[in-house]
Amino acid sequence: MSKTSIVIIIYILGLIIGALFFDLWSADTSVFKGLLGLGWTALLLIGLFFAEKHEKN
Repeated sequence: MSKTSIVIIIYILGLIIGALFFDLWSADTSVFKGLLGLGWTALLLIGLFFAEKHEKN
């Protein structure tokens, strides 16, 4: 299994946990919840960048 696949699986699991326990997609949104989702997506992009960089070497 490639590192890119592992990063994407971790991201999807994080989204599921965020949806179930932190109620990220509820009707009452806040700035904190928005920044939490944005930060998680930023971590995905950073992880994908380093995984692809590592696989090329």
